[in-house]
Amino acid sequence: EPRRALPSGRSRARSRGAAGAALLPSMLMFGVILASSGLLLMIERGILAQVGPPPLHPPAGLSRRDGRDSPAELELEVLRDTRNRTIRALCGQRSMPRSVWDLPPGQRRTVLRHLLVSDKYRFLYCYVPKVACSNWKRILKVLDGALESVDVQGKMDHKSDLVFLGDMKPEEISYRLKHYYKFIFVRNPMERLLSAYRNKFGEIKEYQQKYGVEIVRRYRKNGGNSAGDDVSFSEFLQYLLDEEVERMNEHWMPIYNLCQPCAVRYDFIGSYERLHADANHVLEHIQSPSFVRFPERQAWYKPVTAETLHYYLCNTQRRLLRELLPKYILDFSLFAYPLPNITSEFCRQ
Repeated sequence: EPRRALPSGRSRARSRGAAGAALLPSMLMFGVILASSGLLLMIERGILAQVGPPPLHPPAGLSRRDGRDSPAELELEVLRDTRNRTIRALCGQRSMPRSVWDLPPGQRRTVLRHLLVSDKYRFLYCYVPKVACSNWKRILKVLDGALESVDVQGKMDHKSDLVFLGDMKPEEISYRLKHYYKFIFVRNPMERLLSAYRNKFGEIKEYQQKYGVEIVRRYRKNGGNSAGDDVSFSEFLQYLLDEEVERMNEHWMPIYNLCQPCAVRYDFIGSYERLHADANHVLEHIQSPSFVRFPERQAWYKPVTAETLHYYLCNTQRRLLRELLPKYILDFSLFAYPLPNITSEFCRQ
């Protein structure tokens, strides 16, 4: 990825204006949809309480067929129904894109270079960094015969032996979008941001030098001597607030912008919270060989726990979260994730 200068202090106001524009008419349209649920009002007032899908009765067709559905299974079905209804409501708006060809060129390039192709098993997978995409890429390589096993050790090569939809001709792209099975995996937006922050600025020297040094220099008094390995979470969030959405690094770009769920009608939306169960569902649907399984978590991996997220959010200025949330509101709402709870009562726990 070519190095580029971060926006200067003088251009931050312009960057914020461009970032708002980058949210498409979708931000305005979705504002209408969200108004009924009160989410935007809560952001405006700074009341970021735990807001999830409303306590629905089972939608038609989701009632217990034989009395043996567990509460967890029923809750999952309601969650999926909520996601599907919300996506249909948003994507049904007249101003929303109906295909990737309706997208501006920059947004089209982004989604096409995140859609991985398996012609052998006829599926498209939109990879989202920090949502187990490395393991899915391992699976694609195994299915294609480029990798012997998902358990092969070594640094993951995120480019070689993978087929990207963006490298194909327009007619080839259209055919696959129409006929192939399409899926994505999503994650709680704030949890994903925290995971990216801890990984990139706590472990990856390239990111510390490329982004960390400038972030500290910009947001910290006398921060010119930093090596970029001491970026605070608040400084990172302030940087995201000032960054144009369409120019963000893929590790913190909103999922909506990466995968465009209105322009690409996904057949399945898996979640990080049910990673193995949802991954097995996909593998069964594409009829992958029985020896192909979703990899187990590496022993060295340090997951973001609810307690860790609680700690970071409760030690972040509420103003900063309140201003940042609109950039990720589509991810929260489309995929039915609760807004972060940073009420005084919750943070005292």
